[in-house]
Amino acid sequence: MAGRHFSSLSLLLLLVAFSYTQATPDVPKTAEKKIEVVVEAMVYCQSCDHFGTWSMIGAKPIPSAKVSVTCKSYNGHVSYYKVFETDKNGYLYAPLEGFKMQHSVLDHPLHACYVKPVWSPLESCSLLSNVNYGMNGAPLRYEKKRLHGSKYEAVIYAAGPLAFRPSECSQTHH
Repeated sequence: MAGRHFSSLSLLLLLVAFSYTQATPDVPKTAEKKIEVVVEAMVYCQSCDHFGTWSMIGAKPIPSAKVSVTCKSYNGHVSYYKVFETDKNGYLYAPLEGFKMQHSVLDHPLHACYVKPVWSPLESCSLLSNVNYGMNGAPLRYEKKRLHGSKYEAVIYAAGPLAFRPSECSQTHH
């Protein structure tokens, strides 16, 4: 008789345990924070007075300028490329949506990405300048800037400033 009660009690405990696990609501998993990589820069029209230098004295911001961000994997293949546009103040805020690192060190944005001015809407200031190596690709810098949201974090890297120059700079301005 004691064995039958033990079996019945064991069965009852199993049923209670099973029904408890079925009745408990699913606890939502904590969503991982999405970490975005963002590049920022300023794009200017360099003054003729400073043509041939990296000086930005007297430079004017260029709204709606086009700037490319290119990232290459550690084996030299282009892994990310996109052209962005500056805002009305010449400021570039470029979230690199879809950017992926195959190797966490070698494909890191500081090593893998660069920024180049592509196009200026100003006919009077449309020639590329090599300020901050803009012609070959300005490297990124980490300046300890981050944006935090409840479900995302943006790590912001800076480039530049970048510049175009006027095509009509006379020899006396060099």
